[in-house]
Amino acid sequence: MMDIGGGREVSSSGRYEIRIAGFGGQGVITVGKILGTAFSVFEGKNSVNTQSYGPESRGGACRSEVVVSDGKINYPYVRKADVFVALSQLAFDAYIAELKEGGILLVDPNSVRDISERDHYEVYEVPTALIAHETGNAKYQNAVALGALYPLIKDYLKESSLREAMDENVPPETREANMAAFAKGIQYIKDHYHK
Repeated sequence: MMDIGGGREVSSSGRYEIRIAGFGGQGVITVGKILGTAFSVFEGKNSVNTQSYGPESRGGACRSEVVVSDGKINYPYVRKADVFVALSQLAFDAYIAELKEGGILLVDPNSVRDISERDHYEVYEVPTALIAHETGNAKYQNAVALGALYPLIKDYLKESSLREAMDENVPPETREANMAAFAKGIQYIKDHYHK
């Protein structure tokens, strides 16, 4: 087993699985791209990012998955997530069964109100949409979520890697606002969960 920090371990293959899910317009796909880039380009790990979304450009269900491994990745999809970020109740209901017992569950409590079997997971409730709105633009909810996720996986990924990956995956005119929202997510976890 390989320790990724915080007492969590991944399989002997070093495989680590992250799923982000919500609805179109929340930036779920972008978060997956940023994480995939951070792990592969800036951390030098094998990483695969896959995406799935409904036919609607906004409002339809969508998910993004990142599989990271020290070795070869033969199967690019999440089997049993180590981390699940749920930004809608529909996403939570659809994928919670695929989160490992003891896995990290990050939810927006204003969107995910019914968390079943809470005791089976390490639960973090972050009002990502509200924080994004307070920063001046609700469209930065994904950056807040990514910031909130970072302290929970920081032993496996450097903040500088995420910031560089954000630079590569967001439009230049939104970088400053995205970075501010990202910092707010980190601060929320520090303030409320002391991570």
